[in-house]
Amino acid sequence: MKPTFRYGAAFVPILAACLSIFISCKKQPTPEDRARALVAQMNIEEKASLMMHTSAPIERLGIPAYNWWNEALHGVGRNGKATVFPQPIGMAASFDEPLLEEVFTAVSDEARVKHRLALEEGESKQYQGLTFWTPNINIFRDPRWGRGMETYGEDPYLTGRLGMAVVLGLQGPADAPVLKAHACAKHFAVHSGPEWNRHVYDAVVSERDLRETYLPAFKDLVTGAGVQEVMIAYNRFRGVPCGANDYLINTILRGEWGYQGLITSDCWAISDFYKPGYHGYSPDAAHAVAEAVHAGTDTNCGNSYRHIPEAVAAGLLDEADVDRSLVRLLAARIRLGELDGIDPWAGLGEEIVEEADHRALARKMTRESLVLLQNRDGILPLDPASKIALIGPNANDAKMQWGNYNAIPEQTITLLDAFNVRIPGLLYFQGCGLLGESYTGVPEMDPETLLKRLEGIDIVVFAGGISPKLEGEQMKVELPGFKGGDRTDIELPEVQRRMLRTLHQAGKKVVFVNFSGSAMGLEPETETCDAILQAWYPGEEGGAAIAEILFGDDSPSGRLPVTFYRNVAQLPDFEDYGMKDRTYRYFGGDPLFAFGYGLGYTTFRYGNAKVKKDRIIIPVTNTGDRDGIEVVQLYVRRPDDTMGPKKSLRGFCRVFVPKGKTVKAVLPLTDGTFLGWSEEKGDMVPLSGDWQLLYGGSSDNLQAKGIKRK
Repeated sequence: MKPTFRYGAAFVPILAACLSIFISCKKQPTPEDRARALVAQMNIEEKASLMMHTSAPIERLGIPAYNWWNEALHGVGRNGKATVFPQPIGMAASFDEPLLEEVFTAVSDEARVKHRLALEEGESKQYQGLTFWTPNINIFRDPRWGRGMETYGEDPYLTGRLGMAVVLGLQGPADAPVLKAHACAKHFAVHSGPEWNRHVYDAVVSERDLRETYLPAFKDLVTGAGVQEVMIAYNRFRGVPCGANDYLINTILRGEWGYQGLITSDCWAISDFYKPGYHGYSPDAAHAVAEAVHAGTDTNCGNSYRHIPEAVAAGLLDEADVDRSLVRLLAARIRLGELDGIDPWAGLGEEIVEEADHRALARKMTRESLVLLQNRDGILPLDPASKIALIGPNANDAKMQWGNYNAIPEQTITLLDAFNVRIPGLLYFQGCGLLGESYTGVPEMDPETLLKRLEGIDIVVFAGGISPKLEGEQMKVELPGFKGGDRTDIELPEVQRRMLRTLHQAGKKVVFVNFSGSAMGLEPETETCDAILQAWYPGEEGGAAIAEILFGDDSPSGRLPVTFYRNVAQLPDFEDYGMKDRTYRYFGGDPLFAFGYGLGYTTFRYGNAKVKKDRIIIPVTNTGDRDGIEVVQLYVRRPDDTMGPKKSLRGFCRVFVPKGKTVKAVLPLTDGTFLGWSEEKGDMVPLSGDWQLLYGGSSDNLQAKGIKRK
């Protein structure tokens, strides 16, 4: 007997409805499908209006206004209050990927709240959107570059690893239905000063330097983290402005790496193509716009793209190229939920902006960023029973701590604030300005008065260095040692140097806290100061975190992400982009403090590492009398590559080691560990043959283990 279906014909409509739903789900339009449908309904003027950073509304198509320009270098920037974390160069000193991702998850939480509040006010202004032009992953090849403080240091591997953590924190999972925000890898490519000639400079480097140093971090963010935007640099590359450079954009970025995301110009970079006295590449705006759009620069920060209709009408630009860029732009807005008003983070309240947990996170990151460079006779940690004075031009400067591209926090803890809490009746005075009386109006205290004020004091904590008022992006600063945001030397300002010399000659114990965005030439200070702590620009919790380290609440664990040279005589010409004699990877001299260097309040000994097939196991013993964190570093070298780097970082991890104990640090060995330059391939590829694995706690103090890779 045949089985019967007891629901009979009544089930047919239900089945048909389910099938219809299934089919409709299968045919759900992609963001690109939706974008193409919108673009097909636009005229050329409307298309051009959407391709500038101030994207105009098209009400008849339901497209609201949007401003693409926002900043989140180390916190949501330039939009009122937000948590201010340390400057990126300081965060790089942590060598802590998970913490950096946590920081930028907090940043994107605050960003979503601030964006929602702006929309509720009916606003769509600059610095209110969800597309953040960060991180800056240019290689910090020369300490004179004023914007180097925005980067993650001089090493391509470290920059790539930390840059990916930033992207993941800002954007959230790449496969999420709605992205939390956009990150942007900038500035592509071969761009790291000087500031004064960036609009006219032509960066010409060997293919090896390009692929081995200047591009790896960009490739990591594109292929490893799914970064949604890439910003084109101001300069030319091999004669062609980066925003029109077919080799950079189409051969490498979109071709070899398969990048599908947005490309934006740096601000007013397209006008650099044709403005008198700049690149001189294009005869006029229409030609410049045609070159940029055809090459694939989708968004113009600036207003040059208003000439798109003119370029199309003149036959200089195919409208299909315009449509291609516009589809990418609109699909991106759909994926952000911005075009549809979708906000999965609507439950985040306004109270999270600069909340206690975020300030605590900022303090933790600052603690990990601090690098102890010198600690003669164990003067640190400070004994609270000692007679301690705090002096110096940076002891009570909140704005200095904020760095650049910053928010304005409601609360900043300076070093003076933190010391006042710990030392009742603290003796504090400034003593001098950063550069002397002519710059700051603060007179330099004469030696006799200085020492008289410090009678009975055992230890002087001197907070000095420089300031974001002196170094940064294309600044109007022309002072001895400083030019246009860059530096012409790297020495500590002489007025501070004299004061430290006076203290030392008088027999005072001196703890020097140096605030700067880059390496300083501190060779004389290694003689006049008993301890030196590199504090960078430490953010809103900087004073509290520094005090916690100085007084021993926590042990310093930061490591230098850049080489500290002795003086500019050790540096090549600033305008020479070749890597010879630059960074720890190629420098042949004796640095003052090496890349990866940093002291703690305990000591470590490395045992003999064991190499397994896919990992290296490194025993680390704490030989001191207190617990501590060691930053274990793995470098590689190819003995037969005489033209290559002396060593290259290829792994690192932070390990907690209790006093008297041994911990085994495990670092992976992958194809990426053994990337080397192939003349045949014209690129970095995994190479077989003889390699040396170099491991230890600093680039200048390593143990070697040779292996042959098949």
